[in-house]
This record gives sequence, structure tokens and C-alpha cells, in this order.
Amino acid sequence: MRDQWDDALDRPVWAALTGPQAALALGGPSAWRIDPGYGPFAAAAPGQEAALAGLLANADDELWLVEGHAITAPPGTVVSKVAHLAQMLATGPVDAGADDEFVALGQADVPAMTELALATRPGPWGPSTWRYGPFYGVRRGGRLIAMAGERMRPAAGVVEVSGVCTDPAWRGQGLAGRLIRHVMAGHRARGQASFLHSYADNAGAIALYRSLGFEMRGQRVVTILGKAR
Repeated sequence: MRDQWDDALDRPVWAALTGPQAALALGGPSAWRIDPGYGPFAAAAPGQEAALAGLLANADDELWLVEGHAITAPPGTVVSKVAHLAQMLATGPVDAGADDEFVALGQADVPAMTELALATRPGPWGPSTWRYGPFYGVRRGGRLIAMAGERMRPAAGVVEVSGVCTDPAWRGQGLAGRLIRHVMAGHRARGQASFLHSYADNAGAIALYRSLGFEMRGQRVVTILGKAR
């Protein structure tokens, strides 16, 4: 039996760029990519993968495709990486509790957010990634040491938790779990479910997500394309 968001979550990038986040989409109608300032995600209509080559701006550009299977490089492109992802979904209630340590992050925090993201690599990060939706952080000694936010909105009522990262010097204190709960609580307050992706071999992260109420929905595959040289 399929649930209400299954079609969207099967192809989250395509669903987001042709649906709730269409204002961020460039290209079309056979293939779309998100505004590069937000990141490298892209998707093509079934059988129209050749159109992806036209979305690559230069030799250093990348397209990240999140699908149910690996994508064969269309003419003019090359596959630089393929990785399996665990896609997890949480629909139950969230008890985040009051947490005065969390601060809402905005434009003034972009340099610190970018520094933390580039140091910890929670996923693709661009100059506008923070604009996807609310991001929250923890500061210690005036320095941003952890954050979490959201990214893809493939359908009304379901939002991706993303950008979760903690400075290595501050790991092991439960900051990531607390921040994720905070983001999830915001989703529930808006009547939304939460989903996320983890590399399938990251057992520690998957165990954390399970403890927060996420259940395994299935595997996706990310294929990273670049321009053929």
C-alpha cells in the first residue's frame, strides 16, 4: 500500500522542482536544476536524461541526481560519484521541549554557517542554501558550533531535514539530535512530516535518526554528474 507522499519521495528533486519549489528551478521542460546558489540538485523527466548535459554551466559544475537507481552518464557528461542513500520518514509527534540555547540563523550568520558546513560536509552547501527554510544553531563563546535546517519540499506536507552538522570539537554532546528535534517540531507545528537522507553505510547516523522517530522508507541513489572533458 502506497502512502500519500510516495510518488514525491520516490523522486524528491523532480517533485520539488516541478512542484513546491518550482520558483527555484532552472531549465525545463525535460530537465531541471535548482538555482546553483542553493546547491547542485537536478532531475530529468523519465527517458529525457540527455537534457541534463545542457544544465552544466562549466567544467567545474556538478549535478546531483537523487533517484531510485544510478544514472548512466548522458552524452557530454561523466559520472564522478555514485552512492547509496537511506531515505527515512518521520510522521509521529515530536517532544522537542524548551531549549533556550537554540538561535534562529539568518543572513548575518551566513559566513559562520558556511564555515561550519565546509568544515563538516553535511551535504552540498551554496551561498543561498540557508534560504531553503528555517535554520537553527548553537553558539558557544560566540562561535557557531552546530546547526540544522531544512531543504527539499517535494510535496505539500513533507519537508527534508538537512544541513545537520556539529564542530568535531563539540561532538558527543547530543547537539545534533536536539537540533533535529527542534526542526521536526517546527514541521509538526506547520502540519508537516519530516524526511531526510543519510549515506546508507553511516550506521551511527541512521541509529540516531531512528531514535528520533524516523523510520526507514527505502534506498535512493545519488549520482553526481560533471561535464565531460
